[in-house]
Amino acid sequence: MIGISIATKWEYEATLEYFGIKDNERFGYPYGEYFLRTIKNTELVFYSTGVRKVNGVGGNQYMISKFNLTKVIVAGTCAGIDDTFCNLDIFVPDKAVQYDCTVKEIEPFIKQYFIVDIDLSKYGNDFYTGTIATSDKAVVMWKDYVELKENEITIADTEAGAIAYICKKNDVECIIIKGISDFPTDERNTDKFESNMEQINVYLENTPKVMNKIFGEYLKRFI
Repeated sequence: MIGISIATKWEYEATLEYFGIKDNERFGYPYGEYFLRTIKNTELVFYSTGVRKVNGVGGNQYMISKFNLTKVIVAGTCAGIDDTFCNLDIFVPDKAVQYDCTVKEIEPFIKQYFIVDIDLSKYGNDFYTGTIATSDKAVVMWKDYVELKENEITIADTEAGAIAYICKKNDVECIIIKGISDFPTDERNTDKFESNMEQINVYLENTPKVMNKIFGEYLKRFI
């Protein structure tokens, strides 16, 4: 069985709507809820985990153990870092890192121990790839965005790098499919709260668009 890991409630709500899931098809578990579907003669379990690394890792470890998953596909939104790309662009990263696991003043920005290389060779190469960086702190402030950009990060989120890490520990294949919902905005000369609200509103508007694009154009290919 393959697991489809979804973090936020807005991503999961878009998923429920896309697949037309009825209430009696939804099942609760300690981190959220899940439903089952068969696509391309393959059993899939779609599950919400909640946001940030602890929920992402906990929910995925639970599902790996419960359903004996052979692959996890992390599907959802991300912040854009590389500004050569645009909102709604979809990525399948070939590298997942965690960047909040070091003392930046005296250690490398990203430790080798927390880097997960993802082999995509059997899936072709006609899709955007790159490095996804994960931290418990969402990329909202401009200084965080600049730091990631200086370290050649493509996109960023709050769970995928940690999920890839725990999948590696379980010897389970992990594929990450993420779409840019928003880019951080330069809040230095504006009201920080208003700037953040603007970014959130863009995120909320683009989330269902990203999820529909992932499920409609990418999911079957990576099953």
